[in-house]
Amino acid sequence: MNNSIYNGGTRQHDRGYLALVLHAHLPYVRHLEYDDALEERWFFEAVTETYIPLLLLFDKLIEDKIDFRLTMSISPPLAAMLEDSLLKSRYLKRLELLIQLSQHEISRTRTQPEFHALALFYQQHLMKTHNAFLNRYNKNLLQAFKRLQDLGRIEIIASAATHGYLPLLAANSSTVRAQIRVGVEYYQQLFDRTPKGFWLPECGYCSEIDKLLAEQAIGYTIIETHGLTRSRPRPKYGVFAPISCPAGTIAFGRDPEASQQVWSSEGGYPGDYDYREFYRDIAYDLDNEYIQPYIHRDGVRTDTGFKYYRITDNTDQKEVYIPEAASRKAARHAAHFIAGRLKQIEYLNTVMDRPPIIVAPYDAELFGHWWFEGPIWLDSLIRQVRQSDKIKLVTLSEYLEEYPEQQTAAASASSWGHNGSHETWLNDRNDWIYPHLHHGAKVMEGLARNYPQADGLTLRALNQAARELLLAQASDWPFMINSGTMPGYAARRVNTHLSQLHRLEKEIDNQLIDEKWLSMIEYRNNIFPHIDYRAFG
Repeated sequence: MNNSIYNGGTRQHDRGYLALVLHAHLPYVRHLEYDDALEERWFFEAVTETYIPLLLLFDKLIEDKIDFRLTMSISPPLAAMLEDSLLKSRYLKRLELLIQLSQHEISRTRTQPEFHALALFYQQHLMKTHNAFLNRYNKNLLQAFKRLQDLGRIEIIASAATHGYLPLLAANSSTVRAQIRVGVEYYQQLFDRTPKGFWLPECGYCSEIDKLLAEQAIGYTIIETHGLTRSRPRPKYGVFAPISCPAGTIAFGRDPEASQQVWSSEGGYPGDYDYREFYRDIAYDLDNEYIQPYIHRDGVRTDTGFKYYRITDNTDQKEVYIPEAASRKAARHAAHFIAGRLKQIEYLNTVMDRPPIIVAPYDAELFGHWWFEGPIWLDSLIRQVRQSDKIKLVTLSEYLEEYPEQQTAAASASSWGHNGSHETWLNDRNDWIYPHLHHGAKVMEGLARNYPQADGLTLRALNQAARELLLAQASDWPFMINSGTMPGYAARRVNTHLSQLHRLEKEIDNQLIDEKWLSMIEYRNNIFPHIDYRAFG
């Protein structure tokens, strides 16, 4: 590299790399039977608070001629929802309803100056979002992300078909193979290119995955810290350089220090007292008669996004949120984050024969949704990094182009869940799921084996059977059961998809396919329009 120096034959460096990785994912929620499904609100909130703000942030950086790089995954379920015309129309309806609420809030708070200023602030935010969705992005956010990739500013990587937790599905190798293959093929259909990298759902890794990624010509993936540091042999440079797994997949490790500063709501930036309080929304504070038109039609109080208080402290007594103060704090936190990375780089350059890479992966929804100021922090971080010649933003594939030779080692089983193990997705609350999922995989293997060629109604039924099994395998369902967040809904999703798989199996074997019912579930669960059931073969 141009900034390398040589001293007695030892290569020394004075800079390092920062690889920001944003993982965008939501479970596939699309309920034709309801006009106002509670679960679809997850998607609507993320579009308003995360995906559109990120797009506007990236576009502004380009307009300001700020060079930047980051890696991003957009899971297939999320991509499918972003593409879905029904969900787009429902989102627009919800957004316009919230703009109506902003008008009422401006009127209601006219004698409360601090709240009134916030009501105006939220109206401006919603109007800007509405204009971006309709006019700037023409209701096609996926195309907007694709354009950023085509410009070379972000690198979008593939992920598993329905975000299945692969280590716990690996009892059936056909299932993990199908999750990877269908995810890669869907990526190719959406982005007109072959993915260089692959996001492992929940950073879940086991040794079998390396070979299956290599089958799909995946260049690299990201694993949890100890998944790399406990590799055999032990990596020479810990998480600050990737390893080459036995089948050839490159594995990058998550840097724990960079992660903790941003992830943690207690010791990290998002818990600062100046930032907006996520859990305090007018939906829970105001009279039911006033708020009723803007919450769920059954009277369930759900967030509106109008949040007037800052975190303040670990108390119910909250102070009013001040956006300007929060923005200033986000800029200071960005500077603090960079200073921490520079200290790491300064030390690592004394012990490494190449510039270190600090890999910092986060859920994309942290930025804007869970941490409202997250996009401001990210914008400030990118602009401030530009002022230093000691640290450079890169995508993971850019780093590999510069440094193609890696130490060979076998990565360890790991995840970014509790205790770094599989226990979040396998415990006494959700373990009942897996015998059914494993049996479902055997059913699908049998269908693929028994019907190597199919057409007409049988082909449609076989493809739908594959969709139903993949949807049942989503990691979101055991996660929600474990956390107690709508566990009944999660259990119903697993049971419904598996029940439909088993009915399809019987109808296919008996050649008595109910076309009307098949058409209904094809329309309801319409993910992966070009799926080939033989992915399970």
